[in-house]
Formats: sequence, structure tokens, C-alpha cells
Amino acid sequence: MRIIIIGAGIGGASAGIALQRLGHEVEIYEQVTENKPVGAAISVWSNGVKALNHLGLGAQTAALGGRMDHMSYRDGLTGETMCRFPLDPITEQMGQRPYPVARADLQAMLMDAFGLDRIRFGRRLESISQEPGSVTVTFADGSRATGDLLIGADGAKSRTRAYVLGTERERRYAGYVNFNGLVDIDTQVGPADQWTTYVADGQRVSVMPIAGGRFYFFFDVLEPQGLAYRRADAREVLAQHFAGWAPGVQKLIANLDPMTTNRVEVFDIDPFHTWVKGRVALLGDAAHNTTPDIGQGGCSALEDTIMLERVLATTTLGVEDSLRRYQDSRTQRAGELVLTARRRADVTHAKDPEATRAWYEELRTEDGTNVIRGIVANMVGNPLG
Repeated sequence: MRIIIIGAGIGGASAGIALQRLGHEVEIYEQVTENKPVGAAISVWSNGVKALNHLGLGAQTAALGGRMDHMSYRDGLTGETMCRFPLDPITEQMGQRPYPVARADLQAMLMDAFGLDRIRFGRRLESISQEPGSVTVTFADGSRATGDLLIGADGAKSRTRAYVLGTERERRYAGYVNFNGLVDIDTQVGPADQWTTYVADGQRVSVMPIAGGRFYFFFDVLEPQGLAYRRADAREVLAQHFAGWAPGVQKLIANLDPMTTNRVEVFDIDPFHTWVKGRVALLGDAAHNTTPDIGQGGCSALEDTIMLERVLATTTLGVEDSLRRYQDSRTQRAGELVLTARRRADVTHAKDPEATRAWYEELRTEDGTNVIRGIVANMVGNPLG
């Protein structure tokens, strides 16, 4: 079959790799003119790593990943360690170590594995039409492409989603802004083998080790939607929001480069269960836009890829039937993860201040059991076990 994929992000590129492996002719169309990943890094938990292993990218993924052996929460104001525990139980229970990975490195790996010569950059989706046996997409530059099926992996602001649902889907502001980037590892901020998170007043600051002796960092800031912002002001903005916080936080602010620090307003979309219209199917953020609070956004897109590959390899009643089976296998689990991330975001960011204070108190007696149970629960039910 000839397969068209809209979007060259994690979901689109991984789907391209998987479907090429089945022998299909695949082309990816991407609206940006060059690869510029949004966000500095991504947590690839064990379920996502298993998907990358399945695609033949296990060794490359391990080489890109940081060594994250421990997890710790610290009081954001005093720097006191609230809890610290090993992450070995995750690997033991899931059969695979998770990896924090620089998003640019992961994206480059996926694009190279798919084939850069088959990615058409600078193609913005304008419209989709279907005829019996085919689907045609028209781009803003007037060019067109026709295939046997179309996968819309065009992200949180997906135009394919509007076509499938027949209407735009409203995005919900989660109430906070995420500043993120990469810095050299500094043990005054946190150990080199540890995911360290400072929490206080409904905000958090976190560092995770990635390859190359670097930390992926992020600051969650309670700000209203739509504030004016200049990238050059990142350090000053964060210094204001985190005035009086622990020395490790101040050191991180001093170390970061404002011009490579991203600022992302965080949204999600209420789960929905229509992902398919004829020969068109949604994948990744287009189907299940989530907040990053449980680190399952990219992993969920990789799970979509595995299920899409599976139904196209094993069902024989036609494209429409296969895509419906893909939809039926994924919408409930993906939707549950969106809502789990939303609940986690509300507690982390003090939607109910009493609930957040209670969480802080729980962290002071945490031995890792409850945190690891929650992380593993988010991965149970993934297509690769």
C-alpha cells in the first residue's frame, strides 16, 4: 500500500519506520521547513523503550539515554531531601530500563531510521478528501498526494483531527507554564545519576540526566495563559518566580542559557474515542493530547505505532476495518492516561492547595513504593507487555 503520514514527530516518524518494515510505500509530510523539536528532552519510560526496541532501535536508544538510577524529592524552599529511592524496581517489573533522552537526538534517530529523503518538509496540510479506495491530501502550496490510507500525526493542533471529528477540538489550559532546556550536569543541583525534583507552593523544578554529561531541566510555573514573554528574559522571569528557593534551584537558574530555554504553555484535550474516518486515522498528540505530568505523551504515541503496525499486519478485511480495530484497541487506554496526567497536574500545581500540602507530607515518608507503583501502573496494559 501507499501510506501518507502527516507530521514527522515521534509518532509520525516511528509509524513510518514500522509501516516501511511491513513493506509499504510510506511518505511523511511535515509543515516545518526543518527539524526543530519542541521541548528539550523527553522521558522514554519502559513501555516507550520497548517500542523503540521493537523497531530495531534499542542500541541507539540506550546510547542516547541518561543513566537514571535514583529518584528524589526535595523541599523547594530549604533543599531538604524529602525522600530518595532507587528506580531499579521499575526495570525489574517492566523488564526494561527507562531513559531520559534529548528530544533532538531522539527525533534525529527516528528520522534517519525512516529516511530523510522520504520526508517532505514545508508541506502544510490544507484539506483531505476520500474516494472509494483512496485518500488525497492537498497542501497549502497547491501540491497533492494520494494514497491508500492517511495517518494524521500532526500534533496537538492537528488539522487531521478536525477532519476526522468534523470540528475543532478545544484545548484546555492546564494552569501552568513549563520552562525547559539542557545544561551541563552540576552536582550542586542534583546527583548525576538521579531524577531530582524540588517542590513547593504548587511549583516544581526538576533535573534528569541525559547522555553527554547533561541535565534535562524543567521549571513548572503558575502563570496565566497568554502572558507576553521574551526568550532573553528567561533567567530573570525564573529568578522572580523562584526567589527564596533552595541553593540548588538558584544554581540551576544561574547555569541555564536563556536563548536555549523553551517556554511552553501546557494544554490537554478531553479524551475522545473517534480516531478514524474511513481511510484516515489519528496518532499521537493528534489523538490524545496530554499534559507532561506522567511522562507518557511520547510513549503513548509509540504505543499507537505498535498497535497500528499490528492491525495492518494481521487483519485482512480491508483498510477501514484495520483502522477501526486500531482505534478500538487504543482509545480507552490513551484516554485514561490523559486523565491520569490531568489529575497528577492538579495535585502537583495546587489546584486544591490542601491536596498538594497532603502530597508534600506523604513525600516526607515515601520509600519509593507508592511513586513506583504509580509509574508502573501507567505502563501496565501497553501493547508489548
